[in-house]
Amino acid sequence: MSENTNTQIVTRFAPSPTGYLHVGGLRTALYAYLMAKKSGGRFLLRIEDTDQARTVEGGIENITHSLAWAGIIPDEGIKLDENGAIMETGHNGPYIQSERLNLYKKYAEELIEKGHAYYCFCTPERLEEVKTQRQADKLPPGYDGLCKTLSKEEVDVKLQASEKHVIRLSIPEVGASVFEDQIRGSVSFQYSDVDDQVLLKSDGFPTYHLAVVVDDHHMEVTHVIRGEEWISSTPKHLYLYECFGWEKPLFAHLPLLLNSDRSKLSKRQGDVAVMDYKDKGYLPEALLNFVAFLGWNPGDERELFTLKELVEEFSLEKVNKSGAVFNLEKLDWYNHEYLKKLSKEEFESYVDNFMPAIAKESDNYKEVLPRLLGTLIERIEKGTDITDTYEENISYFFTKPNIQDENTLVWKSLKDDADGLPKSKSYIAEVREILSNLEDDKWSDKEAIKDVVWPLTDKYGRGEVLWPLRVSLSGREKSPDPFELCFILGKEEVLRRI
Repeated sequence: MSENTNTQIVTRFAPSPTGYLHVGGLRTALYAYLMAKKSGGRFLLRIEDTDQARTVEGGIENITHSLAWAGIIPDEGIKLDENGAIMETGHNGPYIQSERLNLYKKYAEELIEKGHAYYCFCTPERLEEVKTQRQADKLPPGYDGLCKTLSKEEVDVKLQASEKHVIRLSIPEVGASVFEDQIRGSVSFQYSDVDDQVLLKSDGFPTYHLAVVVDDHHMEVTHVIRGEEWISSTPKHLYLYECFGWEKPLFAHLPLLLNSDRSKLSKRQGDVAVMDYKDKGYLPEALLNFVAFLGWNPGDERELFTLKELVEEFSLEKVNKSGAVFNLEKLDWYNHEYLKKLSKEEFESYVDNFMPAIAKESDNYKEVLPRLLGTLIERIEKGTDITDTYEENISYFFTKPNIQDENTLVWKSLKDDADGLPKSKSYIAEVREILSNLEDDKWSDKEAIKDVVWPLTDKYGRGEVLWPLRVSLSGREKSPDPFELCFILGKEEVLRRI
């Protein structure tokens, strides 16, 4: 296949609104975006909605908003206006396939006139019989070409009788389709293994195969970047370019996404919509950075890239042929790294979005939340970690602990001591006395709190003093250290709880 001679690189992302945008689609869109932007070219978004039966209400809006949230903004095609409404921009529209039906019909009929396509009148029942027979004969799936043998007179009679029909591509019976994939190198398919694909359905809608070629040509696409599952369709598309006499784009087929055991990515992980990741508290920068590495790497040890840096570094030559493992733990790591980059104000707003209503209704929420941030940034990787672990790890900051058994205050060395509980109470009373005398301005410094309490641990024992303090403040056996608790809760609340 000769290289496209268009001086400007034009790429596209062309999803079907049969569902919401998933992470695999986000990767395809990202790579196409990076390819165009690195060269100063154009990236466009086209909606392929020819499968009307499976189209999901709100699908176009979800795709567009998902890309906008991730920072992937099309230069032309479908995008959001300043008010967040769907709009089209560009001189090659419409960019929604259902609005281009007359164009597809015109080209399907042109193929028939040139002898590259034919009318097929086979019923669904006959097609099912053909499928069953080919399976029994151990032949590849496909149509047997019966209607290709009809004479012009026979076809005219059937058309005049308004017999239901489709238009099929007439693939050569001999020879091969050979092309240079930008990721996989030379790829070859024997025409005998390629089906006579339906191009125009009986309802007047095109199939993907006709529409994608017509649209990519008219929208001046130079590089087609798509998933590996489309590689077997490429011979049909290349043959259509030849039939029309159009210049062919370059093709790059991305590797599969895999589970950690190298099996094909399961729906449990892979079919989570991009906006579901947003709802779980993944930052767009983290998700994009993670997705970029699903099949690509810069060739060195760097892992954190801004979108601008990805544009500068990306090339198809660095995309792997083998499948890419989708590792949620790695995504969590990325998100934690980007959470640490947020300003204090940004992180406080982020945390606030995931705090349960019961926390926000507490009297001390506004005072405690800013002081809690330092603890949370070390303990969470995404927003839902706050929600999911609230009762166990966070609730005691906003609700006074309900200690049912005073003996939980007793450190293990005092458990068998008859005076264990009285001693623990006297130690904690002494801590309270010391803390009540600590100047208010010192409570903003965890180390200052520690400095005044620590001498008691030398006097009575570390566990003997710090354990009842921890339990008094949190009611938990596991929590941040007592001095962290004092800092977060503040003077009045600490003294009240002790």
